[in-house]
Amino acid sequence: MNITILSSNRIRNRFFSVAPLFCCSLILLAVDWNHAFAERHEEDPFARLRHVMVEKDLRARGIKDSRVLQAMNRVPRHLFVDDRQRALAYEDRPLPIGEGQTISQPYIVALMTELLELKGSEKALEIGTGSGYQAAVLSHLAREVYTIEIVSSLAERATRTMANLGYKNVRVKAGDGFFGWQEKAPFEAILVTAASERLPETLWHQLREGGRLVMPLGGEHQNQRLIRVRKINGRRQTEEITGVIFVPMTGAAQGEAR
Repeated sequence: MNITILSSNRIRNRFFSVAPLFCCSLILLAVDWNHAFAERHEEDPFARLRHVMVEKDLRARGIKDSRVLQAMNRVPRHLFVDDRQRALAYEDRPLPIGEGQTISQPYIVALMTELLELKGSEKALEIGTGSGYQAAVLSHLAREVYTIEIVSSLAERATRTMANLGYKNVRVKAGDGFFGWQEKAPFEAILVTAASERLPETLWHQLREGGRLVMPLGGEHQNQRLIRVRKINGRRQTEEITGVIFVPMTGAAQGEAR
């Protein structure tokens, strides 16, 4: 075995010859990182607004699930609203999307998503696609997302938006969400984004044992409550979460209410 012993002078000389290279590497690394950061913000000028929204309107108001916060920070909400509304996209308020429908405020989207307790392996069903924003958030948290919109023009627009953004685990169907999506049932998670006076039985039957269903309960001009229902041994365990205001379910749900 050969052992080489360097004198202190040689060690010192080697250090001073390597040090400039090391410093140059650090400078280049910093320049590259700053360049990449600037590129990201140039590509997505709304990134800072989205980050502020997540910190101020979600985390500060009690949203704790880190995966939900990350998903909300990744989905470009401004691309799910009309061009005229983009400047308002990251304010904590609902916005009109046409056809008398709205995109829910970010806090409510995050709250309802968090209540589903998604881990990543689930098959989720959403009733009321609207702009597609909620489905896009769910796509980062569930294995498969199926979403139904009764207004065909909104379903078509949401399909185009999500296709353009590359969401491949979301399927949109134009139809009456009151009947769910029987061919794809059962679901570990069901989220309803329109209010109904009662939980539709068809959706309850499509919820898997141990699954969670989150929806606003109440009529259009009544006090509405956001609820979470768990299916435990085939029975309902219902929690009331908070008061909300949602547009009513239309289609067959309106006939049920009469």
